Amino acid sequence: MTSIPTPRNRISEDAPVRVPDTGGSWFESRRPSPPVPHHGERPEEGGRFTEDPAGDGPAGGDPIDEDPPQDDPAEDDRPDADALAEEDPSEGERPEGPGYTLPPVPEASWTLDPGRRRSWISRALLLGILLIQTAMSVRLSNTAFQDEALYMYAGHAQLSHWLYGTPVPKDYNTYFSGAPTLYPIAAAVLENHFGMLGVRLFSLACMLGSTAVLYGFTRRLFNERVALGAAAMFAVTQSTVVLGFFATYDAPAVLLLALAIWLVVRTDRAPAAAVLLAAPFAVLAVGLKYASALYLPSLVLLAVLTGRRDRNRQPLLRGLLLAGGAGGLLWLGMTFTDVLKGVRATTTQRAHGTEPWTELARQCVEFGGLMFVTAVGGAVAYALRGRMNESPLVRTMTGPGRRRRILLGLLLTGTALLAPAYQMHLNTSVALYKHLGFGLLFAAPMAGIGLARLVGPHFRHPQLGILLWVVTLALGLTQSTWRFDTWPDSTRMTEVVRQHVTSTGRYLASADNVPVYYTRDLTLQSQWTSTYGIGYVDRAGALHTGDDGYRTAIADGWFDLVVLDGVATPDTDRVVAEAIGQSPHYRLLGRIPFTHVGGTGYYRIWVKQ
Repeated sequence: MTSIPTPRNRISEDAPVRVPDTGGSWFESRRPSPPVPHHGERPEEGGRFTEDPAGDGPAGGDPIDEDPPQDDPAEDDRPDADALAEEDPSEGERPEGPGYTLPPVPEASWTLDPGRRRSWISRALLLGILLIQTAMSVRLSNTAFQDEALYMYAGHAQLSHWLYGTPVPKDYNTYFSGAPTLYPIAAAVLENHFGMLGVRLFSLACMLGSTAVLYGFTRRLFNERVALGAAAMFAVTQSTVVLGFFATYDAPAVLLLALAIWLVVRTDRAPAAAVLLAAPFAVLAVGLKYASALYLPSLVLLAVLTGRRDRNRQPLLRGLLLAGGAGGLLWLGMTFTDVLKGVRATTTQRAHGTEPWTELARQCVEFGGLMFVTAVGGAVAYALRGRMNESPLVRTMTGPGRRRRILLGLLLTGTALLAPAYQMHLNTSVALYKHLGFGLLFAAPMAGIGLARLVGPHFRHPQLGILLWVVTLALGLTQSTWRFDTWPDSTRMTEVVRQHVTSTGRYLASADNVPVYYTRDLTLQSQWTSTYGIGYVDRAGALHTGDDGYRTAIADGWFDLVVLDGVATPDTDRVVAEAIGQSPHYRLLGRIPFTHVGGTGYYRIWVKQ
C-alpha cells in the first residue's frame, strides 16, 4: 500500500512557490503538477476530488473504487472546507464562518488633498458664476449717467492738456472723489477707441476679476465650497451688477482692493516683509476712489490675523509693515500731487445732507441686508465650529483657535458696516449702494461659510442654499434694473440740442455733464452751467448765487438755451421754469417725453428768441 505524503510536505495546486529569476529577484509561480489525493478523497474524471460518502475509507489505504451516490450534484461541485485547509499549509485550520469577508474600505472619498479633478470642477463652477454675473450686467441699458459723462469728458480734457497744452476747463481736484489723472485718463483712452460701451466693458472686466480674486483668497482662507458660495453671493448683489456696467472708477477700485486682500492672505506663510506687496494695490485703490481709505485699517488687521501662529511676533510685524508701507505711499501721493483738496472736499470735509438715518438704514437693509445676514450667520457658525472639511481625518488636525476665529469673523463682517455708518454720519445716501459693495467684498467669505453650513455636509439640504441664492439673485436683478432706470434716456434730447448749440453760446441744463459729453465736439464745458449751483455777475458787477442767480440770469437773457428734466434737481428746475415764464427772452422749443422709475417725465427745452 502506497503511503500518502503528509499535508506539510505537500504543495497545493493553489499554493505559491518562490523560484529565483535570472536577475536574482524572487517572484511567485505555480507548480504545474497535479494534486495528490489524501485521506477521504479519490480522484474522479477531470482531476476533481470528492469526499468518501461512507466515511470509512482506511486511513493511509487505497481509495475505494465505488462511486458515491449523486443525491445532490450541487454539493459535489462545492470544495470541502477541510480539504482546502489542508491544501494551503500557510493558512492552517480556519475557524468556521462566512466564506469571505469584505476588506476594510479605504477612505478615499475623505481625502484632504484637493486633487486636479476637484480643482477643475471648482473652476468650472466659478466660470458659470462669472457667466451669470456677465449676463446680469450687460443686460442693463441706458445712456450715460452724469457721473459717467463727467469722468469721460474730464479724461479727454486732461489728455488735451497733456498733449496740446489746452487749459483744463475746471479744477477737477476740488470736487472729484478720485484722482482726476488716474481713471478719467484711462476712460478717455478707451472711449476714443471703443466708445462708451468699451469703458463699460472695462468696468465689467474689473468686477469679474474682483469675483475671481474673491474666490481665490476665500479658497486660501477656507476651501473650495466656501469660496464658490462667497463668489456666488457677491456676484449677484446690486452693487456688483451695476458697477459691472457703470463707467466710473468704482469697479477698478474694488478690483485693486480685492488684489490687496488676496496678497495679504496669499503671503500668510511667507516672510513678514512679503505683505508689503499689497501696499501699492491698496494705495492705488485709494487714489482711484478716496473712500477706499476707509478699508485700509481692516486690511492691516487682516494681515495680523492671517499671519503664522508659530512665530509670536510675525503676525504683528506683518500688520506694522503693511501699515507703514501704505502710509508712506499715501504721504508721497498727497505731498507731491493736488489730490488733498479733493480728499477734503469730497470725503473728510464733505457737506452733510438732510436724510434721516432711518431712511439710510432701510436702504442698507434693502441693498445688502440679505448677504450681510448670511455673513453674520457664517461668522457665528465658524466661531462655534472651525472644521471646514467633512473628512473625519480632519478632527486630528489642528486649526485656528476659537478666539482667532471669532476675531476673523468680527473683522470681515464688521467691515461691511463701515460705509453705512459713515454715510449715516453724513446723512446722505449719495453713492451708498456703490460703497456697500466695498464692504461686502470683505464680508463675502463669511457669507460663503453661512451658505455652506446652511446646505450642510454631503449637501444634506441643498434646497435651502438654492433658495437663499435665488432670492439674492432676484433682488440683484430687480434692484440693478431699477438703478439704471433712475436717470432718463437722453438720446432724443441730445439730438435736438446738437442742432441749437455753437462754440460761442451759453447754456443751462439739468445734469449738464450729459449734454457736455454728447456735444463735446461742438461746445466746451465752460459754456455750460448746471442747476446744482451758479455764480452770476450782472451788468453792474454784482454777484448773484443760488435761486437769485438763476432768476437774475434768466431775466437778463444770459443763456442761449435751457434744458430741464425735473429729475436731477427738481426744486431748482421749478425756480428756473418760473423765471423763464416771466421772461420775454425765451420760447419753448419742445417737450421730449421719457420714462424712469418715477414714471413719465419731459425734457423741456427753451431757446433764446
